Amino acid sequence: MQELLLEAMEAIRPALQSDGGDMRLLSVDEGTGVVDIELMGACGGCPMSSLTLKAGIERILKDRVPGITEVRAKGIDFDTVETNF
Repeated sequence: MQELLLEAMEAIRPALQSDGGDMRLLSVDEGTGVVDIELMGACGGCPMSSLTLKAGIERILKDRVPGITEVRAKGIDFDTVETNF
């Protein structure tokens, strides 16, 4: 799952970078399908970041990576960082 996830994130990354942002993978729970990311740069403080996360990033990752059930972002869905991959 992690390899497919990283490939899918690389496909999304150019769109984020074109707006001055980026993202990084924090953790993957393969048992629950929950992926935690951090939006960085312009995406980190953008008022539209919640929409970008759910309507863009989460939708694309769920479509491309079997088993993903939710994508959460630091600062939007949680504030602590725990890596587990």
